[in-house]
Amino acid sequence: MRTYEYHGFTIEVTVETDFTLRPARRAAVRTHYAAVVHVYQADNAIATFCPLRFDAAGGRPFDSEADALMGGYSAARRVVDDLFARAADAADSALSALTSSKALR
Repeated sequence: MRTYEYHGFTIEVTVETDFTLRPARRAAVRTHYAAVVHVYQADNAIATFCPLRFDAAGGRPFDSEADALMGGYSAARRVVDDLFARAADAADSALSALTSSKALR
């Protein structure tokens, strides 16, 4: 598990491991990894939304724990950036509407 701070959010990334087994020998053929991400607002113990599970591109699993950690962190940063972009757009729209209504008076 890794914890990162990014733009006032805490990003917690953990890795899930899945082993593919051969039925005859029960031996692990390949280990697959996925990233599970929790995003928290600063100083808030409750996650901003449900945990997110990320695999590599195209639904394929990550090849290593390190790839899963970095892939999960990168995806979480994009989610946070999208939240900021939408919040900033909403604030700009509200400010524009307020300014326009004052100008009409």
